[in-house]
Amino acid sequence: MKIKLDSLQDDDWMPLTEHLGELRKRIIYCLIVFAIGLIGGLLGAQPIFDYLVAAAPAYNLHLNAFSPWDAIGLYMKFAFAISFILAIPHTMFQLWAFVRPALKKQEQKATLRYVPWAFVMFLIGLAFSYFVVFPMAFLFTEKVSNNMGLEQTYGVMQYFSFLFNILLPVSLLFEFPLIILFLSRIGILTPHTLKKGRKIAWFILILVAVSVTPPDVISDILVAVPLLLLYEFSVLLSKMAYSKRINAQEKQDFGLEGYSN
Repeated sequence: MKIKLDSLQDDDWMPLTEHLGELRKRIIYCLIVFAIGLIGGLLGAQPIFDYLVAAAPAYNLHLNAFSPWDAIGLYMKFAFAISFILAIPHTMFQLWAFVRPALKKQEQKATLRYVPWAFVMFLIGLAFSYFVVFPMAFLFTEKVSNNMGLEQTYGVMQYFSFLFNILLPVSLLFEFPLIILFLSRIGILTPHTLKKGRKIAWFILILVAVSVTPPDVISDILVAVPLLLLYEFSVLLSKMAYSKRINAQEKQDFGLEGYSN
């Protein structure tokens, strides 16, 4: 009995150890690509910094360094941000490769198409957050400072930290439709689940919109509406993906029945 128990334990744990080993390999691949992207980030940090400083609203500001480490810290922050963006397609591919063994052939081909779109959606979110959300947030803070009669002296690190803290979260939110589509395509999420959780999702998205924008109604609406539309678009995509999955299963079951007859 002891021998059987030991053999059962080995059989149960082998799949887990294999999954952990596969996950470890995928993470290492992602870190390698991130490190390579960091080199590109170091090379591209200065041109991107020059562009952002010359663009509104920074071109009207006199940015200061309040610490000897500000320039180095800012340079590395730019390098890490660039590397993170460049690594998105490869990271999504490694995520797909990790779950691929659990997918059917049709699902593998269908979900692989989402990988390049992840990068496209992030860039759309990046453009929206930089050209819409960030100017509104900055102008609001500047207006409050002027109303209080404060002399505005901006630190370069504080300015770009404020910028990155808005850009990255909003850009990542634009990945939401693809995540929903992917989970629906593999059967984890259903349109019914998304509809059932609509109120909670709307509350969270509105809370996020209020958090990253100035406390005025116009700014909140300009950010909240696109986020809510993204969620509803995700529900629509989920219906399409779920229907395709059900149809594929029905065809497969029908084929098996015909073969057995």
